[in-house]
Amino acid sequence: MRFLNRLQTQGRAALIRALAAAAGLTFCALAGALFWLWHAGALAPLSARIDARLHFIGAENGLALDKVEIEGRDRQSQESILEALEVRQGMPVLDIDLAAAQARLEGLPWVRSAEIERRMPDTLFIKIEERQPFAFWQKNGTLMLIDRDGMVIPAGDLSSYGPLIVLVGDDAPGNAEPLFDLLKTEPALAARVRAGVRLGQRRWTLRFDNGVEAALPETGAPAAWHRLAALEASGRVLERAISAIDLRLPDRVVLKALPAPSAKSAPKDKST
Repeated sequence: MRFLNRLQTQGRAALIRALAAAAGLTFCALAGALFWLWHAGALAPLSARIDARLHFIGAENGLALDKVEIEGRDRQSQESILEALEVRQGMPVLDIDLAAAQARLEGLPWVRSAEIERRMPDTLFIKIEERQPFAFWQKNGTLMLIDRDGMVIPAGDLSSYGPLIVLVGDDAPGNAEPLFDLLKTEPALAARVRAGVRLGQRRWTLRFDNGVEAALPETGAPAAWHRLAALEASGRVLERAISAIDLRLPDRVVLKALPAPSAKSAPKDKST
């Protein structure tokens, strides 16, 4: 009897294994067929019809765009943002290509970055990070507004952006951020800098509010900048009768004196 029971148990186990193997083979065959159909493009029309049906059902059940919420906008106009989104009220929320819309938004002049998300059932949420005016860039006699990344910001009246440092040089915008990081280590002296001229794509010469120029070295600029700040704090070097300060040598500071005023002839006495 025990022998018969053991045979029955083994038979059931063998049957289960056989059924499992058959199911596995069937699944693999079905998956392979679906993969082949997808690879061959046969499923694309079906997928498109399903997608369209889902969008239709979504719109019928309240998943239609009703509101666009924008956060972080200041200078970029709301109209230009809505135009770049290419959406319309009442369109299915699921129809919106978020990646394409984000790329269009980040192509706007003032938009540094943008994030877009659907907020079901009917809202599109936009978070904008705008570019911030950082400096003026003078090129071929024309002033342009740039941000911290060195990107030119199309702007009309530059006077509305306050007193900003003027940068000169073809590669000045791309090197503006490290220059400003250096200047802010001596804020009192930095407040007097009016312009920075990039020379030979290697170094900066700074121009102060009284017209004095300071040549920084190609290497060791931080040490030279701190040295100038110490000289100004202890001896008010910028107030001397000089036109330039050369800080390119690590062991000395060279001052260039202003030219001596030319002697003027005394007026003749015309009295008789």
